[in-house]
Amino acid sequence: MLAVEEIEAFRAKGAEVDFGAFGENLVVEGFDLAHLPVGTRFQIGEVELELTQIGKECHSHCAIYKQVGDCIMPRKGVFTQVLRGGSIRVGDEMTMELPAADRPFTAAVITLSDKGFAGEREDKSGPLICEMLQEAGYRVVETILLPDEAAPLKKNLIRLTDQRQVDLILTTGGTGFSRRDITPEATTAVCDRMTPGIAEAIRGYSMTITPRAMLSRTVSGIRKGSLIVNLPGSPKAVKESLEFVLPSLEHGLGILRGTASECARK
Repeated sequence: MLAVEEIEAFRAKGAEVDFGAFGENLVVEGFDLAHLPVGTRFQIGEVELELTQIGKECHSHCAIYKQVGDCIMPRKGVFTQVLRGGSIRVGDEMTMELPAADRPFTAAVITLSDKGFAGEREDKSGPLICEMLQEAGYRVVETILLPDEAAPLKKNLIRLTDQRQVDLILTTGGTGFSRRDITPEATTAVCDRMTPGIAEAIRGYSMTITPRAMLSRTVSGIRKGSLIVNLPGSPKAVKESLEFVLPSLEHGLGILRGTASECARK
């Protein structure tokens, strides 16, 4: 969707664009779409939509960008999933409902593994994390398998936080001493604030199981409203680490969302 107000402002810069020129399916009036929270629902007659992403990456500049040097879709376009289908016609009224404050937290899981990405090894840690998150009441919206490379990891972390507004992002793998283990560095590079206590707690607990836990380089931090936590690569270490920290993360995520206070609880 695109707001008609954004299209008109773009036209005022001298761009000659028709409705649909940006690839938008719906043009709507009266909504500041790009500043709505993910999870917002729209009702158009019998049709119900849910906002899933703000903007998108422009892989190759379109004809509009080449014409005027700018394009609003990557910044102002929003994407929705169809919860209930039906027909939409020009002139239909659209209403909006903001997401409930007590909605389940969303999560995404990223596995870093050269061999897993190449199909030479089965990813067991990622599915295990998803299972544990779902059992804890989280809604897992994406699972991603990447090679041990900084650029794609940073790109996906930024997309998941800025555009998809995922509450919790868990990575697994790439936290050791190997030259290809770049997960902590890539995570640190995209975070606005670090949360060292989470990674320290994981290492401290893991040290009670094996002294080699001291070799883990996991970090954790916050980007905008999302919490990013590195987990080890092995399924055993993932299970132990997540069982230990997951019960405490909910309070921090509530503070980020604005639904919990900073006050300590006995």
